[in-house]
Amino acid sequence: MDATSKRSRGLVIFSEALLLLCMMPCLFQSVEAASNSKVFELTDRFIDVRHEGQWLVMFYAPWCGYCKRTEPVFALVAQALHATNVRVGRLDCTKYPAAAREFKVRSYPTITFIKGNMEYTYSGDRSKDELVDYALRMSGPPVQLVTRTESVDMLKGSHTIFFMFVGSQDGIVWDTFYAAAESYQEHGFFYATTADVAAQHFEFEHLPAVIVYKEEQHHFYPHAHKAHEMDPYLVNETIHQFVNVERFVAFPKITRFNINQLFKTKKFLVVAVVEEDKLNQVATHELEFRDMVETVIRKHRDRYHDKFQFGWIGDPSIAHSIIMDEMPTPHIIVINSTTQQHYLPDDDPMQMTPQALHIFLESIHNESAIALGGDTFLVRLNRLMFEGKKGIVEMWRGNPVLTSVIFGLPLGFLSLILYSIFCGDCLVTEEEEDDHEKKE
Repeated sequence: MDATSKRSRGLVIFSEALLLLCMMPCLFQSVEAASNSKVFELTDRFIDVRHEGQWLVMFYAPWCGYCKRTEPVFALVAQALHATNVRVGRLDCTKYPAAAREFKVRSYPTITFIKGNMEYTYSGDRSKDELVDYALRMSGPPVQLVTRTESVDMLKGSHTIFFMFVGSQDGIVWDTFYAAAESYQEHGFFYATTADVAAQHFEFEHLPAVIVYKEEQHHFYPHAHKAHEMDPYLVNETIHQFVNVERFVAFPKITRFNINQLFKTKKFLVVAVVEEDKLNQVATHELEFRDMVETVIRKHRDRYHDKFQFGWIGDPSIAHSIIMDEMPTPHIIVINSTTQQHYLPDDDPMQMTPQALHIFLESIHNESAIALGGDTFLVRLNRLMFEGKKGIVEMWRGNPVLTSVIFGLPLGFLSLILYSIFCGDCLVTEEEEDDHEKKE
C-alpha cells in the first residue's frame, strides 16, 4: 500500500453526528454539563500521563496578571469542550517547576495542546472562540473527509474560513494540499470531499480543485487543473502560499498575538488605527474612518488582494511600537511585512477619502512613497530604547510608588558610589594641602 493510500485510510470520515459534535459543541452543552465541566488542576504527575488522550493545558504562575485574566476564559473553554475528547487543565509552574522545565515553559501563561507525543504551543488570541476552534482543529487529523452534502452547509455555518480539496485523493495536488494542511493545521480547518458533494455548493470547471471558503464567498487555487504539467517544487510553493495568504479574512482585527502571522503573508499590511475603550467601543468618527478603509478592500479585492492585506488595530500602542512615536487616532499605517519598513500618508487621516487612499496605496506599490523605519541595527536599537522608555512610563502610571522604589534605590546607590569615587579624591587632596601648609 503506497503512502497516499495509507494517508487516505487514516482520515476520519465525518458523519452528520460527528460534525455536530466537533463543529458545534455548544448544542450539546446542557446546563448540567456546563456546571459540571471544569478545568483540571494538574500536578507534576501529568508528566507521566500526558500521552493519555488529548489535552489543552495552561501553564501559569499565581502572581501573573495575564494568567489571572485568562483564567475565566479558560473556564469557558472547558465548558465548550465538555462534549469532546479534549480535556482542559492548568498547571501551577511555581508549585511544580519540574513540569515547567519538562514542557519548556518560558513565559506565562503558556497554552499548549498535547496529542500523543506531539506538543503544540498556542500563539493566537486568548479568547474563548479562538481557543475552542484551535482545540477542535488540533484534535482531529489534518484533513477531514466530508461525505454528505448537508455537512458542507454545516461547515459554512460554523466556520468563517475553511479550505477544501475536491477530487480524487491522489496525485501531486492532493499530496501537496495534505502537506499544507499539516503545516497550517494550527491556523485553519481543512477538508476533502468528492465532486458530487462539492457541486451542490461550489461552481468549478476542472478537477482536482482547491477551494477556500471565507466570509460567504469562495475562491480557487488557480493552478490545480494544470498542476500535473508544472514543476513539483512550484506546485508545492504556490499551494502553500495560497493557503498562507487566504487564511485571513479580508479585514481582521490585528492584535499582538496575530500580527506576526499576518507578517508571514509577505504582503503590505494596511492598518486602520483606532482606539477602543474598556468596553471595546470605538468613537463614532473613528468608526467611520475604519469603515471607509474596510470598504476599499471589500469593493476592490481584485485590485489589492495580491499585494495588500488590510486590517485594523484597536490598541494604538501596537502602532506606536512600529513607528516608535505617538500616533493620533484615527490614522492609517502601511507596513512592508518583508522589510519591516512603514509608510504614513501625507493627508490628514480625518480628511482621507477612498480616492486618496487609492493614491496612497498606488504610491507604495510603485515605490514612490517614502519608506520609514526598517530592520537595521540602528532602528532595532532605537526601538529597544523606545520600548524601554514606554515600559517605564507605563509602570509609573500604574504604580508610581513601586516604580520610584525600583529605580530610586539603584540610582541612590550608584550616586553614593560615584560620589565616593570622585569626591573622595577631592577630600584627600584638600587634606594633603592643609597638612602641607601647616608644615610650611
